[in-house]
Amino acid sequence: MNTPQPQSTLREWRDHMRAPARLAAFAGAAAILALAGPFESGEVMRPAPRLAYWAIVVLTCYSIGYWSSVLAEHVIGSRDGFFKKLLIAASLTSVGVVAAIYLLNGLALNFWPTGKPLAILAANVAVISSIITTVFHVADTQDTVQPTPSGVPLLDRLPIDKRAPLVSVSVEDHYVRIRTTKAEEMVLMRLADAIRETADTGLQVHRSHWVATSQVTAATRKGDGAILTMATGPDIPVSRTNIAKIKEAGLLPR
Repeated sequence: MNTPQPQSTLREWRDHMRAPARLAAFAGAAAILALAGPFESGEVMRPAPRLAYWAIVVLTCYSIGYWSSVLAEHVIGSRDGFFKKLLIAASLTSVGVVAAIYLLNGLALNFWPTGKPLAILAANVAVISSIITTVFHVADTQDTVQPTPSGVPLLDRLPIDKRAPLVSVSVEDHYVRIRTTKAEEMVLMRLADAIRETADTGLQVHRSHWVATSQVTAATRKGDGAILTMATGPDIPVSRTNIAKIKEAGLLPR
């Protein structure tokens, strides 16, 4: 995985946070914490404000951990220095979560500890956040080394839940939109570089489009060019200069 650019990383973070399973996990964690009422929140807050408070805590702390891991990967690299990356991610997460919890507790509970109470709170939060960061970090590494469904290097650039047989790759500004049979993802790279990572599973049929031949369900002539109907996603245009190429592939009669 290449080091993500800021806009691409923000997009990945939004997609990551909006995943249905992850949203359900956030809601479940917030509900459990609201019922348990740790840090005396059950004694000083009503149920609705308490649920809102813990929902904010869960989302904030998870986001801090996510961005700490992104920064650690940027500094160390994608697959090198596992323990260094873990140390950086855990340290940044601990500091960020301690600061966030201190601020949220102060604003919501009017609890601004100093001295020994602050040290105890910081130590507990730091230990818990470090353990959780380690668990997620190890799990993420295990996911990363899983082989892609078809051995296509381009799929390594996609989130695990979006990896599936390729359908098409299309240029949009400085990004390419990678479509699979499951989903799609925008990645900051050139089309030529993306095509080199498709493992020769398809054809470039337009200056802005590549298709997996196995995912073409129909081909129709249109003027000097053609239109390909895909198993998933929108139709893909074929330029005049690529008509011979799709005929040779058997997508159009010779």
